[in-house]
Amino acid sequence: MSLTVNMHEAKTNLSQLVKRVETGEEILIARNGHPVARLSAITPEKPQIPWDIFKGELRMLDDFDDPIEEMKDYL
Repeated sequence: MSLTVNMHEAKTNLSQLVKRVETGEEILIARNGHPVARLSAITPEKPQIPWDIFKGELRMLDDFDDPIEEMKDYL
């Protein structure tokens, strides 16, 4: 459900309105009783991948930096 406030009230109480928007509420801003703008939260475009997502799942072999057999002639 959205709340409608007039322009003066929106300017006066912007901080409080933003707090309400952060909790998921939508605010309509009206001029002369007619809605002209919508104040809504911004959702992240893509979630951050945690750095430790594969912790304990991957291991590095002792010979990881040894030359590849096919490449030995070029090194």
